[in-house]
Amino acid sequence: MKQIGKKKISRLDFVIPLLTILLFSLGMLTIYSATYVPESSTWLSPISRRQLIWFAMGLVGMGFGFAVNYRYYRKISYLTYGLAILSLILVLLVGKSAMGAKRWLVIAGFTFQPSELTKLALIFALSRFFAERRLAPPYNLKELIVPFAMVGVPFLLLLKQPDLGTAMLVALISCSIIFYAGLTRKTIAALFFAAAALGAAGWQFLHDYQKQRILTFLNPELDPQGSGYHIAQSKIAIGSGGLAGKGFLKGTQNLLHFLPEQHTDFIFSVYAEQWGFWGSALLIILFMLFLIRSLIISQEARDPFGSYLAIGITATFFWQVCINIGMVLGLMPVVGIPLPLISYGGTSLLTSMILIGILLNIHFRKQYF
Repeated sequence: MKQIGKKKISRLDFVIPLLTILLFSLGMLTIYSATYVPESSTWLSPISRRQLIWFAMGLVGMGFGFAVNYRYYRKISYLTYGLAILSLILVLLVGKSAMGAKRWLVIAGFTFQPSELTKLALIFALSRFFAERRLAPPYNLKELIVPFAMVGVPFLLLLKQPDLGTAMLVALISCSIIFYAGLTRKTIAALFFAAAALGAAGWQFLHDYQKQRILTFLNPELDPQGSGYHIAQSKIAIGSGGLAGKGFLKGTQNLLHFLPEQHTDFIFSVYAEQWGFWGSALLIILFMLFLIRSLIISQEARDPFGSYLAIGITATFFWQVCINIGMVLGLMPVVGIPLPLISYGGTSLLTSMILIGILLNIHFRKQYF
């Protein structure tokens, strides 16, 4: 019995959980500082307390993702996809509005963001589709009609909310899985041409504030006191951190509330102002180690579904990190994508923890295939 127990322990991956704890701890410290009020009588803000509660729920979600054999998700993948589409439709019909967008459902007093379920459902559905394909890759455009339709439906529903950031993220995650499946050169060229054409044609359907964000990205000086204000303040915060940073709870841009959405979308700016270049480099290195380990798990998976699933999870974290950090540095338009495990956000944190649990699941069960 002891030998069996030791064998099971040896199959556990300790790198991903360790990196998860380190990243969340850094995020929790930054959320605390982003919501810190010197005059407050309580040492922990309501936002910080809620994030800790969400983390506890996330641990349960991670445990569930690890405990249930990941091959079971293959069986329910299309059902999950259908529920995700239904939830996106319900958001448009009866969803909670905030800041001009409908992105939340309220169920029994619990606020839920269906776009997070959509990411999970699409990864499941696309992984199953390619795992069950009888035709050998590379695939041509005709063979990709079904997966692109699977991506197109939630993409359009997300744009309708409107939620350009999540729609873009869903498209990037899906394309990562599709490219991993293998495409012909002609297909790749055609897809790049189609993406450029759709991007140009889609400009007229964007909301005015979305167009303004893109124009501000192309020319930050266009409206420095309006749409360009967020990026300008973010750059000031990051630049003022210097090499070593100003220190914990000493970020002036943060304390004086010049930074917008400082505990969510722009949390990296708060972190960089406090810990500087070296601290920011450490955070990015931790994410890189996480992504590298995730890629290794995807390559070690013994079945196609597990491999595609791990690639989808890796792509989710990769694109979220790239978009968020690129956004606060002014390298991408402001689209409202949180930094995984760092930014405040219950549904986002819970989804990330579930995905991590599934990743650990794939690694653990590679011996049983």
